[in-house]
Amino acid sequence: MKKFIAFALCGLIILSGCDVLNNYTKKGAAIGAGGGAAAGAGIGALIGKDGKSAAIGAAIGAIIGAGTGTLIGNKMDKKAEELAALENAKVETIKDANGLTAIKVTFDSGILFATGKSDLNNLSKTQLQNFVSKMKDMPDTDLAVFGHTDNTGSAAVNEKLSVDRAMSVANYLQACGMAASRMTVDGFSYTQPVASNDTAEGRAQNRRVEIYIYANEDMIKAAEAAQN
Repeated sequence: MKKFIAFALCGLIILSGCDVLNNYTKKGAAIGAGGGAAAGAGIGALIGKDGKSAAIGAAIGAIIGAGTGTLIGNKMDKKAEELAALENAKVETIKDANGLTAIKVTFDSGILFATGKSDLNNLSKTQLQNFVSKMKDMPDTDLAVFGHTDNTGSAAVNEKLSVDRAMSVANYLQACGMAASRMTVDGFSYTQPVASNDTAEGRAQNRRVEIYIYANEDMIKAAEAAQN
């Protein structure tokens, strides 16, 4: 079933197969260096129950003007509409640490992975190929790939599993043409549930991979230059 939020459906592009790369390096929790707590419904900073956090947004060291934010917002809104065609993914627009519009794409791990596993199945590979295809015209963005689990098993096991799942996705995105330098990978175990772990349905929702797409410094500078 297709899941999307307030966006029209667009055509689906199928690419040829890609081989998974194994040389992707986990960069840790800091997504850019833009900090700040999440404001309102924004997700500028994600904080788990264990205090682990990740700031989403480019480090710019300056205040971003309203006009710049509008230009970037329009661009992100258009891309979100295109990504809404992805199968088995939920697409949302959010705010990053700079208050700029960013995109959150959530892939269900129940579809991406078998229980307790981190290897991708063929359907998942096709979906990620489609994602990379739709992102080819937006090289001035960076991505944060976050893995999550349900609470089955120990914290240590789930920490590793959540990272391994995120790494599998990032490796495959790289294999399909996404530059590794644009991506940051981390896992949050079961510290950020989106549903109750007391039911099978809730646990299935919590086993997920999220990809955050946000403006990098090049996009911000270009938008600022367009105001002059």
